[in-house]
Amino acid sequence: MLLLRPLTLPLPAPALRARPAARGPRPRRRPPRPRAASAYGAGGVSEEDAFTRCSGYLFEEGLATEGDLPTAYDIPGIARVYGRRPLLVLRRSLQIGTSFGRWFALRYLDSLNDRADDMFEIRAAQLRRILLELGPAFVKIAQAVSSRPDVIPPAYLDELSLLQDRIAPFSTELAFDIIEKELQMPLDMIFSEMSPKPVAAASLGQVYQARLRSNGKLVAVKVQRPGVQAVISLDIYILRFLAGVARKVGKFNTDLQAVLDEWASSLFREMDYREEARNGLKFRELYGKLRDVMVPEMYLEQTRRRVLIMEWVEGVRLSEVRDLYLVEVGVYCSLSQLLEYGFYHADPHPGNLLRTIDGKLAYLDFGMMGEFRQELRDGFIEACLHLVNRDFDGLAKDFVTLGLLPATAQKDEVTKALTGVFESAVNKGVQNISFGDLSGNLGQTMYKFKFQIPSYFSLVIRSLAVLEGIAISFNPNYKVLSSSYPWIARKVLTDNSPNLRSTLYTLLYKDGTFQIDRLESLLTESLRARTEQTLVRTQQDESDSSRFAIKQVLSFTLTEQGAFVKDLLLQEIAKGLDALGVATLSSVTSAAASRLPFAPSPSPSLNNEEATNLRNLYRLLLLVAKTPQKENSSRAPGHESTGEKGDDGADDMSLVLNEMRSFPEFLPVLSVIPELSPESQQQFLLLPADLTNLVLSRAVARTIRRMFI
Repeated sequence: MLLLRPLTLPLPAPALRARPAARGPRPRRRPPRPRAASAYGAGGVSEEDAFTRCSGYLFEEGLATEGDLPTAYDIPGIARVYGRRPLLVLRRSLQIGTSFGRWFALRYLDSLNDRADDMFEIRAAQLRRILLELGPAFVKIAQAVSSRPDVIPPAYLDELSLLQDRIAPFSTELAFDIIEKELQMPLDMIFSEMSPKPVAAASLGQVYQARLRSNGKLVAVKVQRPGVQAVISLDIYILRFLAGVARKVGKFNTDLQAVLDEWASSLFREMDYREEARNGLKFRELYGKLRDVMVPEMYLEQTRRRVLIMEWVEGVRLSEVRDLYLVEVGVYCSLSQLLEYGFYHADPHPGNLLRTIDGKLAYLDFGMMGEFRQELRDGFIEACLHLVNRDFDGLAKDFVTLGLLPATAQKDEVTKALTGVFESAVNKGVQNISFGDLSGNLGQTMYKFKFQIPSYFSLVIRSLAVLEGIAISFNPNYKVLSSSYPWIARKVLTDNSPNLRSTLYTLLYKDGTFQIDRLESLLTESLRARTEQTLVRTQQDESDSSRFAIKQVLSFTLTEQGAFVKDLLLQEIAKGLDALGVATLSSVTSAAASRLPFAPSPSPSLNNEEATNLRNLYRLLLLVAKTPQKENSSRAPGHESTGEKGDDGADDMSLVLNEMRSFPEFLPVLSVIPELSPESQQQFLLLPADLTNLVLSRAVARTIRRMFI
């Protein structure tokens, strides 16, 4: 829901109605009773309020029952109220059924008469009017799908997008009375100026621009529609019954009522503006300091259950400006919400995302928020890692963790099915994976193995899907996973969560063998991540990009966050140096023995494990000296890290020695050290001693093993 209709210019002075300073308490006026057909007063607009016209009968019943209804989402409490009003429930059910039934019948007749294409735009406009007539609950549902140009036909998309902030308002006189009643004082004691008409109207309320008398700041004043809680409660009561019937008839695995309950619970919290103000304060604290992200200030002390006062924001809707940079900012902020803190904006439709006049991304409307628990965050990250690395057995286990699969599912069969569904999509590379590719044959697999959609998942997917929809409208080739996976790679490399560290270790070690390809891929992708620093970077020449990448790798591994990865790298480098020592000693011994008159036949200098360690050393040196290569780039010689190559290893040793002799290759590494933080420089100076200890430990252990085994 839109809080502020974006303005490209400051509101001119005549548009703000100045009110004289209060000389004393003003007599209280009783708010007028809403009528079925509302004609707006001086503060209204000429556009008709379709909801009041067609569903006005709900107002009288709604205002009568609103005091009995629970303020928080409580199905038993709602059922008790409307269980005593069966005629009202029946009348509303018939209205919903006939409204949609008539529309579907017209669409069916269009298809029979071969007029479906000709009537497409007309039917789209009719559907929008039906949703407006039925009211807030149905408008909110439509908003959930109105930002997907890849899913919704353009004509319907254009019509449904009008539901985001272009809904006819209710009477301004009634709105002002609600403000005075909620704040317990006359308007002119709170505001020195106030717009005579609403600047925006949405499904739950409408917004006025005002100036606080206390500090002279411009604010947005949001007022809730009268009776809206009762109307939404009734519609949810009916929809919940229909969801239960649909699940039984369709034999769905997903608990449709639980999904509806999750959405409805969030919607009820959205109707309490005090909760929204607290959400806004928390959101501002967590994300308001991110680069180019703006979160308005909330005036919690002046906010009541049906009136919200917040900082005025000027700008234009993000969907109306082709600003791909701000879309990237939004992706980074969304991933921070979902995977870093778990507190996320669950309703980021285009009306709630503005480009401010100073070029920042402003978030509005904090009524519908979600919480993503730590174990679910870790499971989501692990699922992305397993998908990209084709570990479909691990992916099947992740689906159980996330609640998508029952614990009783046959893991082997699920793994085989997921391999068939995702293999072709993953083979395109992480930067080319689309959700369309992933969902190709997933429907049959979900039905076969009784997949279920957890109640929390609908809000998470909606949060990402809306932002992807905005980006697709600018760039049809946009892939949300391509923008998300680099952030996920950085997260799994730096997070100190025991679960993610265990996942990283399992990912990098297969049957005890170090998988350097996977580490290289993770580092490559992590450098693509849009952090606050890299968001503002422009295209640079190759040398500058290489230098920046080296600095990023060192900065990451030499901090406390990168300590786990640093220890893994030191262990593998120590293994490689130990193997290099063995190969060098064997080569010198063989050369000396060859000069003897009766030289013994040479034995292999390295076993398979040592040869693998030597090849990994070569790859690690390239990784440090030249920065990670692209995922599909050509591999370095001898890149296989599985230990299957069982040759002598002399070529590997030669490669490593040549690389180490190429001192200029390491100059970029040395040149960026002064640019590191003092703490990172201190950690860098400790590396030789740590590495020496590891190499000596391996050499001693190997010597003892050969002496006694």
